[in-house]
Amino acid sequence: MADLAELLRGAVAGERLPLARLLTAIENDAPGIRELLPGLFAAGRGAHLVGITGPPGSGKSTLVNALAAEWRRRGRRVGVVAVDPSSPNTGGAIMGDRIRMMEHVADPDVFVRSMASRGELGGLAASTWIAAAALDAAGYDPVLVETVGAGQSEVEIAGLAETTVVVEMPEAGDEVQAIKAGLLEVADLVIVNKGDRPNADRAARQLRAMLSSAGGRVARQPPRVLVTTATTQEGVAAAADAIEAHRSAAREPLHARDRATHQLRRALGELAARRAASSSEWESTVEQVASRQVDPLTAAERLLR
Repeated sequence: MADLAELLRGAVAGERLPLARLLTAIENDAPGIRELLPGLFAAGRGAHLVGITGPPGSGKSTLVNALAAEWRRRGRRVGVVAVDPSSPNTGGAIMGDRIRMMEHVADPDVFVRSMASRGELGGLAASTWIAAAALDAAGYDPVLVETVGAGQSEVEIAGLAETTVVVEMPEAGDEVQAIKAGLLEVADLVIVNKGDRPNADRAARQLRAMLSSAGGRVARQPPRVLVTTATTQEGVAAAADAIEAHRSAAREPLHARDRATHQLRRALGELAARRAASSSEWESTVEQVASRQVDPLTAAERLLR
């Protein structure tokens, strides 16, 4: 515990190596991490937490790289948590996002961390929210969280991020699929990336039309739809401005309470699962469910009791 506290002090002081080691301990759920959480969150500086999500191939990593470059030009320190698919053999991250962000490797004011999803649903790793808090405590603002990009499960990011950016691309098929997947229902900003491709503007117009007439699927004010070409930085400054503009709205009490409710429910579920799995009755209960002697819900209630 003393070592973790020392790592936290170093991270808060702006030292990169202690921060990297602290993030490793967080990802591995090292002994003492749970006890460190109160101090970690107390050290937070109020960073703007921005979620970047969308289907595979939409250019999320390239856009994150471009946004980081734009915010650096504005004198901001940028933290990135890039959640990668897990290796089926080691459980580690492929770290493809680090490869795309190599231009920032020598910049002490950009910190990029790849994390393995390790089979978690929702496009996030279980420790993502703690890692984002560590970057906040280390003085990075904004903190960008890029999800795996696995399809309909990506909506989980909305419960973590203050501002959720959904990245789409032109010529990706029927745009109705975007609403069907539920992504646009959680979007605070929609970005049609790869704007240099044919029909990018048409795709943006179709998305705007669908969002304005979604028949109640999007209950709040429809999100803005912007077009970017991340590889050339075209439209990226406007995207950064739109993200910044959403910051105050995201911190209104109602929105903050919704996020807190989601985070608390997720934490309760994780804690209950851990405690149930450590029960002496776990193995026998699994066998009973496997042999269809008891249904999973009744078994779960028994373990929780």
